[in-house]
Amino acid sequence: MIQEFQTADDILKFALGREQESIDLYTNLADTARNPEMRKVFSGFADEERGHKKRIENIQSSGQFQFTPAQVRDIKIGDYLIDVEPHAGMSYQEALIIAMKKEKAAFRLYSDLAARVEDQLLRSLFESLAQEESKHKLRFELEYDEVVLKDN
Repeated sequence: MIQEFQTADDILKFALGREQESIDLYTNLADTARNPEMRKVFSGFADEERGHKKRIENIQSSGQFQFTPAQVRDIKIGDYLIDVEPHAGMSYQEALIIAMKKEKAAFRLYSDLAARVEDQLLRSLFESLAQEESKHKLRFELEYDEVVLKDN
């Protein structure tokens, strides 16, 4: 059974959890990256994800985030999870694949949320977050192409 969001708070908690997972992943990748440029990229992404988390926390504390029950039930949590989780000793290729999948899932989440909110400020926020996640995914795809595919 696929779990559904039941309240606006469920959505925010889920989004905050995904942002924290991304912060942890990118911090770990930055700490273990051999390439100084990618270390800087991962560290920068961790900082951006911290900013995303703060923006979501600000929405949560403002209490202005509202959905009707019908809108909430349409967003299924399982649609925004990735099928592979980070693990100790993962290869650089695996790390990039996980990062790409996380960014794609985050993009879909924020795009779907933007489509469901009526408040223009919230819609703009979610659209902005979606675009930032899309740019992250592209950066990982370029790195994958440059490093992993050229090595094969």
